[in-house]
Amino acid sequence: MPSADDSRRTLRELIGAARYREALELYERLASNGDPPGSDVKLAAATAATRLGALDRATALATEALAQAGARADSDGRMRANNLLGAIAFERGELDEAERAFTVALEFARELGDTLLAARAANNLASVAHLRGKPEVALGLYRSALLSYQRLGDRRGAAETWHNLGLCSRHMNDLREADTAALEAVRHAELAGDPALIALAVLGRAEIDLDRRDFELALSQISRAGRSAAESGDPILAAEVRRVRALLAAHRHDFTLARAEADAARAIAEQYGSALLSAECCAVSALAARRLGDHDADRLRTEAASGLERLRAGRLLDRFNEAWAAPN
Repeated sequence: MPSADDSRRTLRELIGAARYREALELYERLASNGDPPGSDVKLAAATAATRLGALDRATALATEALAQAGARADSDGRMRANNLLGAIAFERGELDEAERAFTVALEFARELGDTLLAARAANNLASVAHLRGKPEVALGLYRSALLSYQRLGDRRGAAETWHNLGLCSRHMNDLREADTAALEAVRHAELAGDPALIALAVLGRAEIDLDRRDFELALSQISRAGRSAAESGDPILAAEVRRVRALLAAHRHDFTLARAEADAARAIAEQYGSALLSAECCAVSALAARRLGDHDADRLRTEAASGLERLRAGRLLDRFNEAWAAPN
């Protein structure tokens, strides 16, 4: 029988190889053998569960890990647990809680001199600022995180931050900077070899192509992202692919397909508790329903606006209202 150290090492290796389902299955076997796993193992399992979209399971594991770390005055464990709980809260649209948890994680990281975790927490706080319509704050935090990732040679972190920089630049209508960032995101994701990260980065490029109205290139990118998302086994990422596919269909005036893809993506988002993705998909459904003359367009508009307001996602809400006000 493998030792506890061997099992922990295997668990970390599985997560490093993006084999999240196998990692979670290994944890469940370890947890069932009567020897309660430590906080580090629970955090690893919580990370795998988060990547798989199992947010309830991830929350339970990360909360248990935080309690264990707190009982042992383990600052490193508390730092990592708070950062992960922040990421889960962000996915669920609980932005106040996400900001609180990321801030705690960043304070611990600075206290402990953990440059990598400080970069992750800064990147995460930047995403909160970006969603709340504070692009200048977000850009500063993203660039700080990116410098740290580059010094550390962390391809995954660099890919995520380049992707986020691309999103921020695109929403500031700077498509040249957005394209540069998106290309860097794809390059680093490919070097990291993580199919989920590749899918995310490629989707970022697809949305830039949509803004440029290069629909054939966008379709190619969406198809590639779909393959990588399927390989990753991440259901929320698969729903993101369908959301961008719905946007492409809307740009091409195929509003029936846009509505179908957005509704399907929203159903997955709601199943896995992704509040932001659900609201974004509802917005696409509402706009498509309006163009189709569907009777539920006004209801969907109200639901989308309410969802974005709850998230305090002012930038996204403004863009949705502008699209709704545009002539049919």
